Amino acid sequence: MSVTFHQQGHVGVITLDDPEAMNALTPEGLMALRRRLRECQDDDGCRVIVLTGAGDRAFCAGANLKKTFPPERGFARNLLIGRAAEAEDGGYTRLIDLSDLQIWKPVIAAVNGYCLGGGLELAMQCDIRLASTTASFALPEVKVASVPAIGGVQALLRAIPAAHAMKLALTGDRIGACDALNIGLVSDVFEPDALMDGALEIAERIARNGPLAVQMVKKLAVETAHLAPADYIAQSNIAWGLLRDSADRIEGRTAFGEKRTPHYTGN
Repeated sequence: MSVTFHQQGHVGVITLDDPEAMNALTPEGLMALRRRLRECQDDDGCRVIVLTGAGDRAFCAGANLKKTFPPERGFARNLLIGRAAEAEDGGYTRLIDLSDLQIWKPVIAAVNGYCLGGGLELAMQCDIRLASTTASFALPEVKVASVPAIGGVQALLRAIPAAHAMKLALTGDRIGACDALNIGLVSDVFEPDALMDGALEIAERIARNGPLAVQMVKKLAVETAHLAPADYIAQSNIAWGLLRDSADRIEGRTAFGEKRTPHYTGN
């Protein structure tokens, strides 16, 4: 799997690009994806990220079974070394976990076709999931006597009602885009040829907002949603205080008073 990138205005588009293999994950491809995500986070010109798959057959069909044979060394040894070093030995599961990258810019998954196993675990780490009418979703690991390795079960339980999450996780069955919309796994469904336009339109709406505020909202959502009310309110107040005197917040209030579109710079 290779990764391609282009930027449209303030929106960076990352594409998993191996359509013949249904954009299945490889250690090398995951390392490239991680590098590109980190570059987007560090680039002030990029405010929102769209993640999609090349072609119309798949967003990502999980691990590439031809290129993810078990590493030569034992699991315990590789668990204790760095992710990049483990990848050189053929390990790949920890690379799917993006939490260590601290990507605070919103990531939108534009899901076209199959979104299975590790592919769904990747999509569930995105902040917004959109689907084409041809999309389908599954965690099929139990069908091959395994389990989702990167928190897929727990992510499902956080994303959708528990009854639906457990049904998907325990049966390994695949559901279509309409069912995914009905249970809240995705927020919107588009015709296949309208998916990317829809994703870009939502991304551009987000990008017009204050960049620091958008990232702070995501940071609060990720880091404090599990806290008790007194604690998450305290953290929200700190975040508000950090932004209070920012140039963008002052510009937003000024533009509102002057009845004009604000011009945000990320400062």
